[in-house]
Amino acid sequence: MPLIRNTIIYLVALAFIISINFILPRLMPGDPLMAIYGDEICSAMTPQLKEQLRQELALDQPVGLQFIAYLSGIAKGNLGQSFFFKAPVFDVIKARLPWTLLLVGLSLILAAIMGIILGIESGWRRGNRIDKVMLISLMSIIGFPDFFIGIVFLIILAGNLMLFPLSGAMTPYSNLSGFPLILDILWHSALPIAALTLANVAQSYLLTRNTMILALQEPYMLTARAKGLPISSLKYRHAGRNAMLPVITMTGLWIGKVVTGALFIELVFCYPGLGHLTYQALLARDYPLLQGIFFILAVTVLLANLAIDIIYPLWDPRIRNAYTD
Repeated sequence: MPLIRNTIIYLVALAFIISINFILPRLMPGDPLMAIYGDEICSAMTPQLKEQLRQELALDQPVGLQFIAYLSGIAKGNLGQSFFFKAPVFDVIKARLPWTLLLVGLSLILAAIMGIILGIESGWRRGNRIDKVMLISLMSIIGFPDFFIGIVFLIILAGNLMLFPLSGAMTPYSNLSGFPLILDILWHSALPIAALTLANVAQSYLLTRNTMILALQEPYMLTARAKGLPISSLKYRHAGRNAMLPVITMTGLWIGKVVTGALFIELVFCYPGLGHLTYQALLARDYPLLQGIFFILAVTVLLANLAIDIIYPLWDPRIRNAYTD
């Protein structure tokens, strides 16, 4: 079954990520404890604390037992202790992860929807003025990185026009709750989401437009035209639906790029997600927290890609039937 096969593939990828996260600190020269916590922190530790950390990380045992202890810790949600926040790494990440998921999720959905709609309309009007304007505009935007678009939005819309907040995820000390709180969160996240969406919409647009142009030349479109179907049905139900399929496939590959872009966008807008947390961890040399962030991001991307693999056969029965024939 394709679902079982894909699940096995992603489990293998997860095992590889876990192994790399375990092996890298131990491949660095010197003491693994120093590789995990850094020179400055280790030099400030007492011998008793070092011995306690060695026992917690099983560094006083053979590598095989260390790996078993490492897997046991992950299974229990134990990714180590953040010495900057003085709290378990998993708890620190759990508090910030929803903000990053909000940015990534909404921007990915909006970029896909906008790209599909614009791509269908542009492909349907191939060669006319509207198609050329959209093609030139989006091709111009695709050359700018996410954080540059965010900086432009921050300067113009938040700084000069003062239409949006300069930073943060919500108004501090506002004591809002319910629907007003949701509106306040959306107001603060509008510019980061808009920057991420605009930076990624061109990819889905170009892919949809090219697929739409090819779909319009297929024999089934001639049959649909001969039946006298309305233009909206021809564009979206027949040609447009097939033009969406490559976008759904590529969405899984774009997730990693959008997540990376979100990390930089959060720095621009001082948004309290994993990107800002990563910056704090880098400044503090909080290596356990950095390892935990990279691990959680990798697992999130893998789960999102697995979800895409599950959804795709449901959208296109030809894929599902290909495994049963």
